[in-house]
Amino acid sequence: MVVLLLMIILSYVIGTSEGQLKVGFYSDSCPDAESIVGGFVRDAAQSNTNIAAALLRLHFHDCFVQGCDGSILIDNGPNAERHAFSHQGVSGFAVIESAKAKLEAVCPGVVSCADIVALAARDAVALV
Repeated sequence: MVVLLLMIILSYVIGTSEGQLKVGFYSDSCPDAESIVGGFVRDAAQSNTNIAAALLRLHFHDCFVQGCDGSILIDNGPNAERHAFSHQGVSGFAVIESAKAKLEAVCPGVVSCADIVALAARDAVALV
């Protein structure tokens, strides 16, 4: 009985949660955001057949503990999250950093790092 009640509560909570990022989310504030990120992912995939898996793993590691916040991208020395033991082997940072630099040139301060990681993972998975 307790398990059934827990399942009902969980299905209600999961069913009512909504993420804000969706296709076209930046269509007004930065219309080229998705195509810019997609372009960097496509270019990277042409030279590295493992980039799709790397970007998906990067997204997973960023989102796993406390939600998607882009914190894995911060490189502030040897104690940075990206250097943590549990993140060994995570890669794809260069793709995200390149896309972020381009987006900052086109739409400064608009597209979050976490959203770039999510868009890149989506586009990488779609490519394969």
